[in-house]
Amino acid sequence: MKHKNTSSKTSILKSIGPGFLLAGAAIGVSHLVQATRAGADYGFILIWVLIVACISKYPFLEFGPRFAAGTGNHLITGYKKLGKFPYRIYILITLGSMFIIQAAVTIVTAGLAERLFNFGWSPFLWSGIILIACIALLLIGKYPGLDKSMKVIVTLLTFATLAAVIMAFGAGTVNDAVTTESPSLWTTASLGFIIAFMGWMPIPLDASVWHSIWTKEKAVQNKEKISVKGAFADFNVGYLSAAFIGLLFFLLGVLVMFGSGTSFSDNSVEFSSQLVELYGKTLGEWSKPLISVAAFVTMLSTVLTVTDAYPRVISELKDPEKDKPEDKKEKWKIYRISIFIIPVLSLSILYFLSGSFTILVDFAAGLSFLSAPFLAWFNYKLVTGKQMREEHRPGKSYRVFSLICFGLLVVFNFVYLYYTFLS
Repeated sequence: MKHKNTSSKTSILKSIGPGFLLAGAAIGVSHLVQATRAGADYGFILIWVLIVACISKYPFLEFGPRFAAGTGNHLITGYKKLGKFPYRIYILITLGSMFIIQAAVTIVTAGLAERLFNFGWSPFLWSGIILIACIALLLIGKYPGLDKSMKVIVTLLTFATLAAVIMAFGAGTVNDAVTTESPSLWTTASLGFIIAFMGWMPIPLDASVWHSIWTKEKAVQNKEKISVKGAFADFNVGYLSAAFIGLLFFLLGVLVMFGSGTSFSDNSVEFSSQLVELYGKTLGEWSKPLISVAAFVTMLSTVLTVTDAYPRVISELKDPEKDKPEDKKEKWKIYRISIFIIPVLSLSILYFLSGSFTILVDFAAGLSFLSAPFLAWFNYKLVTGKQMREEHRPGKSYRVFSLICFGLLVVFNFVYLYYTFLS
C-alpha cells in the first residue's frame, strides 16, 4: 500500500510543468500593470474584483488540462469534434488577437529591459533581441527547455515580488493606505477599468487551449499518460501561483502608490517606471533593482510562453486529430515556421502601426473578453460530454459551481457591451 502511495505521488510530481507555463503566460500586463494600478488608484477596495475574476475563470481554465489528461487530446481536437461553430470561433479568436498580443507583451518587456539595463537601445531593437532569444531557447531546448526555464522564472518572480511586498509592509505604509479615501467605483472611468481588470485577470480563457497542448506535450516527454489527478494538481500549482502573484502586485500598488498624489500614466512601460521610482522613494534607492528585476522577469515569462503557445496552436489547427509520427513531423515543421513568422509580423505591427497600436490592443482585448463565455461553454460541454469518460467528468457540485461562474462571465459581457456601446 505504501508503495502504491509513493508511486502515485511520483506520478503527480512528474505531471508538474504545464501549470508553470500557464502561470508564466498569465503573469504579464494583467499583473504588473492592471493589478498594480488597481491597488494604486483604488486601494484595498478593489481586492474583491481580483478574487472574483480568478474564481470565475477557474473551472474553465482547469477543463483544458482535465480534457487533455482524460482523453489524450487537446482542446482544439475537442472543438473540432464538437462541431464547426466552436472550431471556427476559436480560429477567429486566435487569428484576431495573436499578432497584437505578441507585439504588446514584447514592447512592454522591451521598455522594461531598457529601464533595467540602460543601454540606450530603442524599444524596437530590444523587442527584436528579446524575441530572438526566446526563439533560440524554444528551438534549441524545445519543450523541456521551456518547462525548466519557466519553473525557474516563476519561482524567482514569486520570491522577488513577495520580498518587495514584505518590505513595503515594513515601511509602515499600511495605515496610510487604509485611511486614504478611495475614489468612486460608479463613474464611467472606474467601471471601464474594473471590466478590463476582470477580463484580463489572471489570463484570457483561450489560454485553456495552450494548457491542454502543453499537458499533452508533457505526457509525450514523460512517455506516459498524465492522470487527471496529476493534471489537476499541476493546474492548481500554476493557477494559484498566478493568482497569488496577482495579489502581491495589487498589494504593491496599494502600499507603495495609493495616496501618493502621483498621476499615473496609461502607458504600460511608463507606469512600470513610475512603480520603480515610487518604490525607491518609499524604501530607498537600494530597492529599485529588486522591483526592476521582478517587473522585467514578469514580462519576460509572458513573452517566452506566448512565443511558444501561438506556433503550437497554429501547428494543430489544420489537422488536430492526426497524431501519427509523420503527422508530428509535419506539425513540428509548421511550428518552426510559425515561430519566426508570428514574431516578424508582430514586429511589423510595432514598426508600421505604432500610432494606432492602442486601438489594436483594445480590439484584441475586446475580442478576448467577448469570447470568454463562448470558450467557457465549449470547455464545459467537452468535459461533461461523450468525449470524456464518466469517471473523469466533473462532479455535480463542481458542475453547479461552473455554471454559476459561467453566469458571471455572461453578466460581465453584458456590462462590457453596455459600457462600450450604450454609456
